[in-house]
Amino acid sequence: MKHILILAICIFIGEGAMAQINLNKVKSALSGNSQLSSDEVGAGLKEALTVGVSKGSDMVSQADGFYKNPAIRIPFPPEAQKVEDRLRQIGMGGEVDKFVLALNRAAEDAAQEAKPVFVSAIKQMTIQDAWSILQGQNDAATQYLSRTTSGQLNEKFKPIIQNSLNKVDATQLYANLINTYNKIPLVQKMNPDLDEYATQKAIDGLFVMVAQEEKNIRQNPGARTTDLLQKVFAAQK
Repeated sequence: MKHILILAICIFIGEGAMAQINLNKVKSALSGNSQLSSDEVGAGLKEALTVGVSKGSDMVSQADGFYKNPAIRIPFPPEAQKVEDRLRQIGMGGEVDKFVLALNRAAEDAAQEAKPVFVSAIKQMTIQDAWSILQGQNDAATQYLSRTTSGQLNEKFKPIIQNSLNKVDATQLYANLINTYNKIPLVQKMNPDLDEYATQKAIDGLFVMVAQEEKNIRQNPGARTTDLLQKVFAAQK
């Protein structure tokens, strides 16, 4: 079980994270060779997870973090699919593509705001939460964060997404596309809620990336970028 708890501290740690936490001290505590309390060990786990979610937020907030990642790229709103199809038929495919790029840029712009929400959830994690994560599936930590932060993220993200959509002209591009479509004879008028759609897709993409990172480090030896990660995972065989 000691190896399992060490594993929890290692989850999500990437290159450079060693400066964030003295893992050797935590390992010593788990071996009974230190006076560190369980509270201090728990704090080490929370700090390691904080480093991990920060890395996930950084990945999606880069330029093309959403746009060039097929797993999380945000498409034209599905409920307006017939709008996209019709506009492409009348030669406006370039304008549709420009809007989709702006939509993804807005998500990338807003992604950094996930960090403080995640950190707050991690700080509230209990020992019981930690053990549930350890004994859970490959995305157990991601599920915990989704369960405890989705409401906050939606509330936090929506005004930021609105601002980002305006900043990259996505709102205006979308309005122009919808107005053009609505002027086509005999079509049913459309006006989908862009803000809500962009907010939810940005949150979904964030959790996809966190889950991928979690699964990768749990299962892929090549993702174990430190001696400690390699040693701990080798001991699990």
